[in-house]
Amino acid sequence: MEGTGEKRCPDAAQREETYTGYLFAHFTGEQEDGEQIYFSLSRDGLHWQDLNGGKPVLYSRTGEMGARDPYLIRSPWQGEDGNSRYYLIATDLRIQAGKGWEVAQYAGSRDILVWESDNLTDWQGPVAHTVGIEEAGCVWAPEAVYDVTEDAILVFWASMVEGKQRIYAAYTKDFKEFGTPFLFLEKENHVIDSTILCRPEGYYRYTKDETTKRICVDFSSTLRPEDFKELPSKTLADLSGVEGPEIFPFHDRHEWCLVVDRFAEGKGYLPMVTDDLASGEFRILKEEEFHMGDTKKRHGGVILVTEEEYRRLAERFPGTSSRIHCG
Repeated sequence: MEGTGEKRCPDAAQREETYTGYLFAHFTGEQEDGEQIYFSLSRDGLHWQDLNGGKPVLYSRTGEMGARDPYLIRSPWQGEDGNSRYYLIATDLRIQAGKGWEVAQYAGSRDILVWESDNLTDWQGPVAHTVGIEEAGCVWAPEAVYDVTEDAILVFWASMVEGKQRIYAAYTKDFKEFGTPFLFLEKENHVIDSTILCRPEGYYRYTKDETTKRICVDFSSTLRPEDFKELPSKTLADLSGVEGPEIFPFHDRHEWCLVVDRFAEGKGYLPMVTDDLASGEFRILKEEEFHMGDTKKRHGGVILVTEEEYRRLAERFPGTSSRIHCG
């Protein structure tokens, strides 16, 4: 563990610090260099500017030679210098290499890729860590959430095991050593692409039903698998052909934004907002209410950033046009 700072849920940190923007890590698709790591910035969480001239910021030259489904997490522990550490984890996969989805599901990499940084601009990695159980055919879309009770980070991912996609998980405190993986989520249908939002009242978990191609939501006051109960949501039940859910708080108001990848239509991410997570209901934004940037964004993750972090990212990885706002 790095330092002995106060235990913090990411959402609690959002209230304690002054955030002024958002960083989105994502990939773009199965074209050349599309399965690498891209960054985008936003001031309001709804209008995005592609960084680094629309080119990848990070490349994987290990394992499958590609990185999909990146997820960013700010360490819940502050170091002795008072600063945070950041981790970026991703799927070790490159469909563009031509092996196909059958191989990817049933005989894919059991590793996750891990980058780490102390400033969001200089990254070390990737380092591949084997987390999938021996029977797993793949390890997809790894994400992470701080478990307040365990004072550890729960990393979770989708694996095809015995012909069915389930969500598995393991604990870590440094993204270098991982505990024994265990079954975290299984439903009647295949499930992949799980993401979790930590709130003072508990954990909201959004997951893709791989059979119906819809997003379902569960809630629990703990991260124990048996404690989660499904929340009804007409909004999500009526929305099909989507995957890669990600949810984050707005830094300037009591609302949250859930984005889903419209993969079936090839349109990239669609945002929707709510001021009542427990209701399960969201308002789907109209096309004129958001702009996801010049490149189509595929499954990724969003974190809130401070003004210093925002400016540092904008200066280090200039955007694709003069529209990026540093003021």
